[in-house]
Amino acid sequence: MNIELDWLKKWAHYAPKTIALIDGDTDQSLSYLQLYQSAQHYADVLENKFGIKRHDRVVVLSLNELEYVSLYFACARLGACLVPVNYRLTAREVEHIVVDSDCQLIVYQQAFTSSLETLPASFKNKFILLNETDHSLKSLAAHVDLSLTNYVSTFQSQVEDPAMIIYTSGTTGSPKGAVISQQMIFWNSINTTLRLNISQSDATVIFLPFFHTGGWNVLTTPFFHRGAKIILLKKFDADQILKLTEKHKCSLLFGVPTTMDMMARSETFKSVQLNSIRYGIVGGEPMPIELIKTWHDKGVAIRQGYGLTEFGPNVFSLNEDDAIRKIGSIGFPNFYIDVRVVDEQGLDVKPGEVGELWLKGPACMTEYFRNPKATAETIRDGWLATGDLVRFDDENYFYVVGRKKEMYKSGGENVYPAEVEKVIRSLKGIREVAVIGTADEKWGEVGKAFVSLESGCDLTSDNIMDYCLKNLAKFKVPRYVQFLPNLPKGESGKILKKNLQ
Repeated sequence: MNIELDWLKKWAHYAPKTIALIDGDTDQSLSYLQLYQSAQHYADVLENKFGIKRHDRVVVLSLNELEYVSLYFACARLGACLVPVNYRLTAREVEHIVVDSDCQLIVYQQAFTSSLETLPASFKNKFILLNETDHSLKSLAAHVDLSLTNYVSTFQSQVEDPAMIIYTSGTTGSPKGAVISQQMIFWNSINTTLRLNISQSDATVIFLPFFHTGGWNVLTTPFFHRGAKIILLKKFDADQILKLTEKHKCSLLFGVPTTMDMMARSETFKSVQLNSIRYGIVGGEPMPIELIKTWHDKGVAIRQGYGLTEFGPNVFSLNEDDAIRKIGSIGFPNFYIDVRVVDEQGLDVKPGEVGELWLKGPACMTEYFRNPKATAETIRDGWLATGDLVRFDDENYFYVVGRKKEMYKSGGENVYPAEVEKVIRSLKGIREVAVIGTADEKWGEVGKAFVSLESGCDLTSDNIMDYCLKNLAKFKVPRYVQFLPNLPKGESGKILKKNLQ
């Protein structure tokens, strides 16, 4: 039996009037039939106006828009590949992605024109605006022939075809393009549905940007696979997300600890009714126990999880009943995912020991685009080496200890920043913390903690180090503490340690 990939065609037949997508800013909506027709129109334009064919790459530089979703499904109909680009990158960084992806078309919003001005001349005739109200500007949407009834007849994507190329953050050099296949998106949806019980009656607000795998693949693509409803926002706004969640009786809420904290601090949080939420799904980093309790007191159970651009991204999930008992755990693997935890020799470790997490299954990326060296370093005999250090307990619950490249040695001892951060975070008055290793003449490396305090808190660096001494071995205690109003964060809300010195 073949895997069904033409999801919109099925739902346009099964439930044509069911709302698929709502613009949270304008309240404009598309039913599954309308979204299917929109994708057909865009596919016609891409194929007949711009010559897009199977395996071609289409770069997109845009905010989260309804047309962006139509464009994704249009590319899928043609067997083409979407390349979402971070609109906050510099022109130099955008140029790297455009050139590296060797794209055939660049779809963009006028607001981001300056990001494309330095591209090589060979790309200058490949630009088309996504959607502009200024009728003097020719956009992709303006090419649509609404009278068209003979759409692109067949769905051309095969399971092995690239659906997206998502470029990683590039902490160790230039960003690499993770090739996300149609198979990967399909099996991630299956895994997600089985663990989160997604059905046609579900609804959620999506605010993570589409250049992030979390924007597309934590809930968006699984929801479309199940005929559920997406409320789409262009940016994070705590009050708006809470209000839309209440208005549309959303059943799931996805965020990272930072966004969940910002929502919990919102004035709207005090009065909004969230009883429709089955649970909140949290990833990126461990959620502080006090914040979990805050949401529990509001009646929202928390499920922590783990994933990455190159695999899943829904890989682990912690049952909500264990949110307090197993605080800090990512739970256990989802369906159709094999797991190993290995030492530096590639041998499996025992419960309680720290090792690198390796993953295997159909939700793995195909490769890093045209980068066989990086691919070979990451995918070994079918296993994807995540670079994340984990341990598992005697009940087979997993815990992220830190990034392999973030671990530092102090006096010959391994120090895992995530362990130190967990201790500091448990101190009353701490809002955010990040620990890195820094060079030291005597010990090789020592820890440096960057801390953001709650309003009105008067903790000192001595207070923090004294607390650490009571809860950690001496070699793990940070030598330095630096206070910041806020820690630097990426688009997903995760703390950017590469920006800390």
